Amino acid sequence: MTKMALGTHPFLLGFDGLERLVERTAKTGTDGYPPYNIEQTSKGSYRVTLAVAGFGAPDLSITVEDSTLTVRGRLPTDTPEREYLHRGIAGRPFQRAFVLADGVEVGKASMENGLLHIDLNRRPAERVVKNIEISKG
Repeated sequence: MTKMALGTHPFLLGFDGLERLVERTAKTGTDGYPPYNIEQTSKGSYRVTLAVAGFGAPDLSITVEDSTLTVRGRLPTDTPEREYLHRGIAGRPFQRAFVLADGVEVGKASMENGLLHIDLNRRPAERVVKNIEISKG
């Protein structure tokens, strides 16, 4: 018995990109930095919160491309060298990506107490019913 790939099941017509989506999701940064929360703020609304202590708004960028929300952080270039006796606060560049479902749009982003909040909203799906005529021969 052969195992079928996810996107090749005979009942899943036109879902060729589904397998690529699953692979892309698996590669979206698994190092755990920076830590984040995802909460549902209301029906169809979500908030992604990343702990970005030590980063200012100019050090962060948020982009959406091909249904992927990507947050990047870079260290400021004008920070003086410091001698640490203990360094427990991570301060390294990062990239964190989240794959968005169809109909999910990025709203506003804000910073508060070292936390970056990104609001997401889901558009209601439109139901489309289409009758298909059957032609002869």
